[in-house]
Amino acid sequence: MRITSLLFIIVTALLYSCNSKKGIKKEDKLDLIGTWKLVSATVIQEKDTSVTDFTTGQEMIKIINETHFAFLRHDLNHGKDSTAIYAAGGGSYTVNGNIYTENLEYFNNRDWEGHSFDLEYRIEGDTLYTTAIEKIEKLNVNHLNIEKFVRISK
Repeated sequence: MRITSLLFIIVTALLYSCNSKKGIKKEDKLDLIGTWKLVSATVIQEKDTSVTDFTTGQEMIKIINETHFAFLRHDLNHGKDSTAIYAAGGGSYTVNGNIYTENLEYFNNRDWEGHSFDLEYRIEGDTLYTTAIEKIEKLNVNHLNIEKFVRISK
């Protein structure tokens, strides 16, 4: 009888722990799903820091569904002056705890394709904060990227 009771407790604990871990991962991923508008980005490379305000002159959105992400960025002058910019990319992603890994499969700067980037993230209300080291040795890219997004739809 003692062995049966002990076995029941062990099996119950294992099932509970497995379900808890799956639930955490699913909730994390579900929190990310939606359309996000970039508000600001800070890029730090060695001793240089660049802060971009995405609320004037340009805008960028990131769309995240259950399996993929995409981002679209453009200037608000339709490419007619020196502020002209257009960038688009996307791919698959994974979530493990507070690490969101983007696998960049598509990008208008083709040399970035095929690279993965780990973003540490947190969500506070309708605001998404991400921090990532973007490093591509062959392109001499190595910087810290800190971004702030606001949710525009789920």
